[in-house]
Amino acid sequence: MARKGDLPVIAEIYNYYSHHTTATFHDGDITPAELSKDYPPGDQVYRAYLILDGEEIQGYCGVRRYKNLRAYDRTVEISIYLKPEHTGRGIGKIALSFLEDHARRAGIRVILGTVTGENHASTRLFEAAGYSRCAHLRNVGEIAGKVLDVVMYQKEL
Repeated sequence: MARKGDLPVIAEIYNYYSHHTTATFHDGDITPAELSKDYPPGDQVYRAYLILDGEEIQGYCGVRRYKNLRAYDRTVEISIYLKPEHTGRGIGKIALSFLEDHARRAGIRVILGTVTGENHASTRLFEAAGYSRCAHLRNVGEIAGKVLDVVMYQKEL
């Protein structure tokens, strides 16, 4: 489990994607304080994890609240971000399985994954892991001069 002191590293990994890709619609640096809202330190359900190989940080993954209403307490949204040099090696698949196990233990029943329409690596990951495409929102976000779709995937545990 990531600790409060790990949030700057998580922010650095995420900010790479906000500056260099269309994998997120975030248009600037995310701060550790902002991340602590998604992953409150010490929370037993909504948390982030560093992905390590020995001492080397390869990325992070996390489970965050879907919406801030009790009606959605059975549902989470997940994120997986790897340092660019660690993509394409099956780490995302392992992280996704880990997050599913965490969600089951926490009593979660539904996992959602949200990706931009051109994020084909994440689309392949979710589909290979048995997630169903549950929403396709056309032309809803704009980043880096591109208007993009948002695709949501869902898995019931």
